[in-house]
This record gives sequence, structure tokens and C-alpha cells, in this order.
Amino acid sequence: MTLVPTSIPDLSTTVLYGYQNQTNGTQCPEHDGWEWLTTSQPVYILILTVLGVVLNIFVLMVFCLHKKPCTVAEIYLSNLAAADLVLLSCLPFWAVNVANNFNWPFGLFLCKFVNLGIKMNVYSSIYFLVLVSIDRYLALVHPLSHGRMRRPKYAKLGCLLMWGFGLFMSVPTIIFRKLKYFPEYDVNACFLEYPNHTLEMLCDRMLIIFSFVIPISIISFCTFKIIQTLKVQRVQRNSAEKTEQKATTLILAVLLAFLICWLPFHLVTVLDLLLRAEVLGGCHFSNVLDILNQISTYLAFFNSVLNPILYVIVGKNFRKKVGELFKQWSIKRRATMESTSSQLSTLKTVK
Repeated sequence: MTLVPTSIPDLSTTVLYGYQNQTNGTQCPEHDGWEWLTTSQPVYILILTVLGVVLNIFVLMVFCLHKKPCTVAEIYLSNLAAADLVLLSCLPFWAVNVANNFNWPFGLFLCKFVNLGIKMNVYSSIYFLVLVSIDRYLALVHPLSHGRMRRPKYAKLGCLLMWGFGLFMSVPTIIFRKLKYFPEYDVNACFLEYPNHTLEMLCDRMLIIFSFVIPISIISFCTFKIIQTLKVQRVQRNSAEKTEQKATTLILAVLLAFLICWLPFHLVTVLDLLLRAEVLGGCHFSNVLDILNQISTYLAFFNSVLNPILYVIVGKNFRKKVGELFKQWSIKRRATMESTSSQLSTLKTVK
């Protein structure tokens, strides 16, 4: 019988699909067909990891190594890339776990630490997008009255607070993640076990509220106001407004990609919460929800690869920065080669 998590790795409350949940007071029959998950997940995760790590490191190099300092929006986007990099660095451990029939081989510390990294991304990434939405809102809707708030030092402080918030919201993962041996399946599983059902439901509600409802509400308000302002500015624009609008186009694309990738996961989380609260029920619904849990999770993870691709496709300023960085490296390389050639010529002359 195959072991698989009933939810995404950092949120699961059990690791058994073969052991079914009670639904409306009756025991659901076992359902098969999980072979495609256990065989395709490790491959998908590893491909996702390689692509995502390379692309996000490239984004961070462009932002950090360019001679010009990062703008406020770029500070937020670079932290978003760092959050994606943390998530992607944790995924290979889970790929090995899936391939190993969910027998966790890495010990208790990595059981907690790896899932902490995944959980932090759920919170931190969305709040970096909240910060960048607020920045675009201030830049376009209130460019004069709130200009002082759009300073790099405030942006760095905001990012630091968001990392701290993500860590704070991930405390249950550190406390309640554990290794447990299941003799009936002969596995030592890494899973999340709350001490009682009330605390479990509370943590799930906090996840929905703080990682989706509140941030999406803020982002929606800012986006609505931004689009209204862009329509007004379309008639007559100066060069500064054009620059802000180019940056805003990229941000809107990133926000849309995040919504497409993460909305299914949060909807499934709500349905799963209702199922465990016995508001919804039925064995067929439970089985379908188990599959949707897996699919929505790995769609959400794909967002970490999609972001840097959007920077290149949509971000004109980012592409310009990439060109300037390569030109900067080319000049340095040419200067180094000329210096080396000059030193060799001098040595030959001395001899």
C-alpha cells in the first residue's frame, strides 16, 4: 500500500492515503491509482528544482551585480526570487522522500527544516507581492504625497519584516513536525501531527486568512486603483510615467501568474478544511480532493519557476539591465586580457 501525504508537504496532518479519513461517520473504502503520483512527482520536482534554481540565481545576479543600485520594486522582486530559491532548495528532499515511498531518510532536523522552508515561502512570497503592489500603487496613484515612503531603506526594512512574519507563521511546522514509525507500512514518516483537532483547524484557518484572504484583498485593491490610473494616464504620458508603467506591467504579470498558480491550492485547502469540519462529506469527494491536493500543490510550486521567465519576457527594464550587466562583464574581461597582455609584453622586454 502506497504512502502519500494528504496535503502539500508542509501542511499535511497525516501521511497515509491507504488509511482513509472518516467521512460522515463511515470508513471510506481504499482507492487505488496513486502510482502515477509516486512515479511522476520525483521527476517533476527535480526538473522544477533545476530550472528554478538556475533561473532565480540568474535573477539575483542581475539585481545584485549590476552597477546601478536596485529600485524599490527590484528590492521586492529580488527578495521574491530569494524566497522561491529557498522553496526550490527544499524540494529535492521531498522528491527523494516520495521516491522512497515516503520513508523519510534525512532525520528529524531536516524533517522540520525542509518543511519550514516550504511553509515560509507560502507566506513570504505573497507578502513580497503585497509590498510591491503597494509600491506600484504609491508610484502611480499617489506619486507626490507618499514619495518619501518609496525609499530603498524602507523597502529593505519591509522585506526583513516579511521574512520575520513568514518565520513566525511557520512556528507550528517547527513544533509539530515529527518522525513517526508506522509498522504496518514499515516506514519512518515525516509528517505534521497537531496535539488536537481544534489547534489543527485553527492553524488551517490562519493559513487561509493570512496567506490568501488578507494579501489578495490588499493586492486586488491596489491593482484596481493602478489600472484606473493607467487608463487616465494613457492619453498623455511623460518619460517618468512611461518608466513607472513599464515596471508596473511586469508587476501585474507576476501578480496574475501568482494568482493562477496559487488560487487552486487555496481553494482546495478551503474544501479540505470543510471536509475535516464535516461540513462536506462523501468518500468520492474525499478521494477527488486527495488528487486535487497533489495537483494544486505542484501547480503552486511551478510559480517559483515562472517568475524569472516573466522578468525576461515582460520586463523591458530587466532585459535592459541584463544587457548592461553583460556589457559591464565584457568590458572588465577585455580590460583584464589587455592588462595580462601588457604584463606579458613587459616580461618579454625585460628578458
